[in-house]
Amino acid sequence: MLTFKSDLHGNHLLGALPSNEWESVAADLELVQLRAGQLLCDSGKRIHHVYFPTTAVITLLHTMEDGGSVEVAAIGREGMTGVPVLTGGDTMPTRVQVQVAGSAYRMTASALKAHFARSDLLRRITLLYMQALLTQVARTAACNRHHALSKQVCRWLLLQADRVRSDEMRVTQQSIADMLGVRREGVTEAVGKLHEAGVLHNTRGCIRLLDRAALEARSCECYGIVKREFDRMLPGTRQADAFA
Repeated sequence: MLTFKSDLHGNHLLGALPSNEWESVAADLELVQLRAGQLLCDSGKRIHHVYFPTTAVITLLHTMEDGGSVEVAAIGREGMTGVPVLTGGDTMPTRVQVQVAGSAYRMTASALKAHFARSDLLRRITLLYMQALLTQVARTAACNRHHALSKQVCRWLLLQADRVRSDEMRVTQQSIADMLGVRREGVTEAVGKLHEAGVLHNTRGCIRLLDRAALEARSCECYGIVKREFDRMLPGTRQADAFA
């Protein structure tokens, strides 16, 4: 039985709920472990469950007819998957896949709909999250189209570090290329230059940030815009009184 004081209670949306709301929602939550690469919902498929990550990172991937894909948003402990459930939709327009293994709270789509209709506070919090998520999706699309690959790589690394809450990331250059929808050679060149400049340390399957300020300076404005929007719209810790 999940409790209000659970040490694993680490999702910011759930963390914004006061104890009475949390206890009501907790009855329909299940703490699950997600593995890297796990498919949670495919594009065009009905949404059966939504996930509130605590330590896992989940990616939303848009898949093209030729089989290629590109990441349109990454979701960590600041958010949730399955937002179409709250807008009257039953299917996902993107592929929902685990990028970084970890834990998450799982709830059925029908239970979320019921809590969304019942709780004005939960409704307000999730709608604010949806606005911030739309900002991330829009900026990602614009960034991938207009900004140099070197800046895209910096933006992706910064957002990833925020979601894993660590300066060390278990990630390959091929996986970064897959997320950005580009060739690996371009990512290899960008990461290599950052390594040579002392901004990060790159070894096989692992990137460790050494100078975050320098990485932010080399990124485009998209990272800052997305981060400020999430900081503005959503509480980082339990601050339910701010929504009362």
